[in-house]
Amino acid sequence: MSDWQADKAVAQAILSDRRLRRRALAISLMVALVLLALGLWVIDAWLEDVLWRFLLWWSGCALVSLWVLLFALFDALKSIQEARDEVS
Repeated sequence: MSDWQADKAVAQAILSDRRLRRRALAISLMVALVLLALGLWVIDAWLEDVLWRFLLWWSGCALVSLWVLLFALFDALKSIQEARDEVS
């Protein structure tokens, strides 16, 4: 099994199990919050020194936040689908 196939299998296992999906979502949210806090209070002076550092950091934070948003949307839709499957 190649690395790609192994990664796909792990991703499929995480996305299909509600408990693992919620744990991965919580970890992603914590990473986003830590990055935000670091940028606002810990390394703010370092980021303000050079424009490309500032833009790169906050672009990365935006991408991580977008990831969390899309992951939460996926989780909500998957939960609705699971609830509908249980009823029928």
